[in-house]
Amino acid sequence: MLAGLASNISQQVLRTDVAGMPLEWIDYKEAVRLYHAEQVAYDCGTLLYTVFGGHNAADGQRSRIAVNSIIATHGTSQGLARNRDKYVPPLNNRTLFKRDANLCLYCAMRYPTRDLTRDHITPLSQGGRDRWTNVATACRRCNNYKGGRTPEQASMQLIAIPFSPTYAEYIYLKGRRVLTDQMQYLLAHIPRSSPLHARLKDRLADGQQIVDVHFHE
Repeated sequence: MLAGLASNISQQVLRTDVAGMPLEWIDYKEAVRLYHAEQVAYDCGTLLYTVFGGHNAADGQRSRIAVNSIIATHGTSQGLARNRDKYVPPLNNRTLFKRDANLCLYCAMRYPTRDLTRDHITPLSQGGRDRWTNVATACRRCNNYKGGRTPEQASMQLIAIPFSPTYAEYIYLKGRRVLTDQMQYLLAHIPRSSPLHARLKDRLADGQQIVDVHFHE
């Protein structure tokens, strides 16, 4: 049995290694498994839900596991720590659109996900590659107008410079819904020079809860 607000049941838990490096998002079932297997070294953040189990035959006590929004598991990710500066996350539209805050980087308008496309700044037909630094979120109208041209050839201008997310940034981008305490934790691992750091810091300063901005249908 799971107790707590119904809206919390689908809330993802941020898992880190024992050194505090963000690793992944997990659901409550995986979090409970880690607690039960005594793999959780410590937790922090806010209490999301409490899961109740069976009763002890000897004393009648019922088992319970309290799941927090951030849990650190035993072990370290030394390989990731050594290579995180070279890490290049996989590219997909969902994280790309979230990187660009659902803004078309040409007309600066925000759109629902269904109205956005992946534009190759230097077109593939002109030798461009399908990588983070050569793709931009674009509305269908701007992408159709640009066609197989570069922004310069189409007399268009990008409103931001595309960038490849770090590992911590990619963890944020993958999150379906990121709570304020989880975002504060991730923010400490995001480079201060990153455009994403500045954007999220401003939102936290305004007291806004960080949520996924995908404008689902």
